[in-house]
Amino acid sequence: MIDKLEYLIALSRERHFGRAGEACGVTQPTLSAGIKQLEDTLGVLLVQRGSRFIGFTPEGERTLEWARRIVSDSRAMRQDIDALKRGLAGPLRIAAIPTALPMVAALTTPFRARHPDVRFTIISRTSIEILNHLENLEIDAGLTYLDNEPLGRVNTVPLYRERYRLVTSPNSKYGDRAEVTWAEIAELPLCLLTPDMQNRRIIDGLLSAAGGPPKPTLESNSMIVLFTHVRTGHWASVMPAMLADSLGLTAIVRSIPIVAPEITHLIGLVVPHREPTTPITAALVSEARRIAPRLEGLTDKDPALAVLTS
Repeated sequence: MIDKLEYLIALSRERHFGRAGEACGVTQPTLSAGIKQLEDTLGVLLVQRGSRFIGFTPEGERTLEWARRIVSDSRAMRQDIDALKRGLAGPLRIAAIPTALPMVAALTTPFRARHPDVRFTIISRTSIEILNHLENLEIDAGLTYLDNEPLGRVNTVPLYRERYRLVTSPNSKYGDRAEVTWAEIAELPLCLLTPDMQNRRIIDGLLSAAGGPPKPTLESNSMIVLFTHVRTGHWASVMPAMLADSLGLTAIVRSIPIVAPEITHLIGLVVPHREPTTPITAALVSEARRIAPRLEGLTDKDPALAVLTS
């Protein structure tokens, strides 16, 4: 039964029978037959079929909710029993929004010191993708915004507040200032994250409220791409303070506080709202709670990664 529920979850994620089969390590006919057996067992139609995957029936959507719960509990049980035999070990999958990626090491490094047999996979995703991955059991935890857009049914651990900076050349407009306002930044052509990123939606809202629509001259889903352009001395961007510091400021790049108003947003750990949770996830939550006071205690002038060496 568990394997057939896994097939259903994979189909909801991939929206394609062939890709779902590949994700489960079986052929498409095997996956289709497994779902048909599940339908026969439950006595209802779960999947709307045509020449391709169309969607789930109402009964299929409800079964999918149960499938996620049952599969999650099954994995947690196996991991819990295994942890009793040989301690905490195995994979830990974390997805983070791009602006939080430099802070992941502040969590994983002390965690690994306590649990050296855990293996990490870290991926960059949008805030929406993180929630979808959690729901479909593709990741164990995420680092994302906690206070800006709906999160759904997850447990959270607040870690730190994201503060914003104008990152620009000293010779550019406002580059010699001690601070700038959002209204002044609204006048500038900027390189920004793509609109699917929550950081971009936050900045768009702030700039629009300050006097005008954003004027991006370059968009990317990579903070590294934005920062390398700023380092040429010919571009400007808006970045979180911790991120700008962690990337390394040079003589040709300044990080200038943005005020009037000074806006912050809360970044934290999100994990599935399920009890009991897996031992690895429970340990990660405990580690996040331990380091949260240190992260939140960083001042605007502290390098982001100072927490790793303190």
